[in-house]
This record gives sequence, structure tokens and C-alpha cells, in this order.
Amino acid sequence: MHPAFSVILLTTLIGAGQGLFLALFTVQVYALVGVLPAPAPGGLFILGSAVALVLTGAGLVASFFHLGRPERAWRSAAQWRTSWLSREVIVLPAFMAALALYGLVKASGWSPTLIELPSGMTIDLGFVVGLATTVLAFALFVCTGMVYACMRFLAEWHTALTPLNFTLMGGASGFTLAAALAALTAPQHVAFLAGWAMVLTALAAVARGASLWRNARLKPRSTVQTAVGIKHPVVVQRSMGFMGGSFNTREFFHGQAPGRLRQVKQVFLVLAFALPLVLLVQGRPDASAPWLLAAFGVQYLGLLAERWFFFAQARHPQNLYYQLVS
Repeated sequence: MHPAFSVILLTTLIGAGQGLFLALFTVQVYALVGVLPAPAPGGLFILGSAVALVLTGAGLVASFFHLGRPERAWRSAAQWRTSWLSREVIVLPAFMAALALYGLVKASGWSPTLIELPSGMTIDLGFVVGLATTVLAFALFVCTGMVYACMRFLAEWHTALTPLNFTLMGGASGFTLAAALAALTAPQHVAFLAGWAMVLTALAAVARGASLWRNARLKPRSTVQTAVGIKHPVVVQRSMGFMGGSFNTREFFHGQAPGRLRQVKQVFLVLAFALPLVLLVQGRPDASAPWLLAAFGVQYLGLLAERWFFFAQARHPQNLYYQLVS
């Protein structure tokens, strides 16, 4: 498939925003049960919510560059009963609205107690809003992943590993960014957030490795013989059937040599997983903002390369017919 940079930005930016929010709410939950010290009002939560909102908003803006008629974008939500894309279009703004409300609650400091448990634990408005936003964050991960996993004719995507990888990589980048922001505003939480970032990065590496191993062993269901309807054992295409390129030859193939795909795979394995782990290990003990910011920057570049590879690796069946171009 042809990797559209607008979609690459969409999926990586909103994933980082979702992961960043989940990191903030995780700190709140751990503090609520007494595992972590109570964070100071505002600070990390205000900055983190604002950055997460900017990331998801930038992803939403990027998605418009992939539309032929942006003024008709609202129609993409019409098929929510059957389309994962429509569900994503609905859940993304809902998540952003809930995230904005969460940030406003934290910024205003107005969070009245709603429930007081027998153990003495109190559930306030901020927790309830955060819990609802968490549900929307995971729903968005599922919707985004299933947009691709539901396509049966693209075997590289049609697997439960697709939404799992979207979730783990988004969570890893978000927790890494949260650790960097905590180094600036709440150093006492850096060790916790960086530790979770390392765990999620390692899990994401394992899951992505599993998908690479699976995809390398896929056997196409179709052949050039079935594509053109000729049963002869040797079929060679001499022409692509057009005087020039077409939508089919542009949009369903990346146009790169196999060696380029191998290079990109090696790059993203290092930048998205291996190098961020090293930088997190360096920055975690001293709550070093430069190390942790570098970890996020490197990891995000790696995720851009990973997402390009994700789209390019998918072999559309129509390329069996247009193999001369492919």
C-alpha cells in the first residue's frame, strides 16, 4: 500500500496523546490508593492535558489532508453501525472533549467529592472524568487499529496484533513523554513514569516483533494466474496496461525497492524500541529532562518509520495484476 503521510501523522500523534493522558490518569489512580505521593494540584496534569490535547488536535488536522473533499468530512461518521472508520471519527472528538474537560477540572481545582467509600477513599469529579476519558482512550485505540485489522484482503493487517500494536506503541510514546514532562514539573513521579515507559516499550517491541514474524511467513492466497484468469504455469506481464500511471498504480503500492523496506524496518526497530530504552535508563535515575525528551523525540521518529513500514508492507491483491509497476 502507498503510505500517506497524513495518516501516518494521524495515527502516531493521537496515539501519543492517548498514551500521555493514560499516564496522567495512572499517576492519579496510584496516588489515590496511596502507592504514589499525591501530586501537586495543576502542574503535571495541566501541562500534560494541554500537550495531549495539542497532539490529538494536530492528528485530527493532519487527517484532513488525506481527504479529497474535506468539506464533506462530516459524512464519514454516517456509517457508524458497520464502519470502524466512522466509529473512530466519532470517538476521537469525544475523547478530545473529555480530555479538555479533564484538563479544565485539574486547572480550576474544582473537583467536589462524589462518593466516599467505607475505607475512607474518596471519588471526586476529576476521577470520574478521568475514568470516562480512559474508556474513550482505549475505545479510540481499538477503533483506529480495527480500521486496518478488519480488512480481510490485506493479510498483513488482518490480525489482532494490529490494534494491540497501536495500543502498546501509543502507550509507550505517551508514557515516555509523560516522564519527560514530569522531569520539568513533578520530578518525584519520573521514576514511576519512566519505569512504565520502559515496560510498555519492551512489550511493544515484542508485539511488533511477533507481527513481523507472522507477516514474513504469510503465503498469498492469490497468484498472477488467478489474477488474470489464466491457468498456464508461466505467466509474465510485459505491460501495465496503461499509457501512464493510474490511481491503481499510485495508491496501492509504495513504489520502493525491497531493500528500502528492509532498511526502514531496521531503522524503526532501533529508533522506536532499542534506543529509547537506553535513553530512559539514562534519564530515569536523575529525572533528567534532556535524556527523557530525547527518548521521546527518538521514539516518535521511530514510530513514524514504523507506521510507514506498516502501510508499505501490506500487499494489496491488485498488485498481482500490476506486477510490472509493483
